[in-house]
Amino acid sequence: MGIPNEKLAELERYRESDRFSAREKAALEYAERITRNDQAVTDECVVRLREHFSEREVVELTFIVGYQTFASKFAKAFDLAPQGFARG
Repeated sequence: MGIPNEKLAELERYRESDRFSAREKAALEYAERITRNDQAVTDECVVRLREHFSEREVVELTFIVGYQTFASKFAKAFDLAPQGFARG
């Protein structure tokens, strides 16, 4: 159950990996562009995203990425210890 370790190991190179579907790649690119300061969410990125997700799904994905980004920065600001859900 869950995501196979082999797939997780390729997460940093998801763009080149055959383990990720076009839908997953679109979502990962969108999430990356939302969270990174050196990247913007481009029109091209949104077009790719909407090829695979409904408007409702785009809103949900945006909320989840935004919330997780907020939670991460909040925890960092208060030097909160990780909860053990991810290695890092």
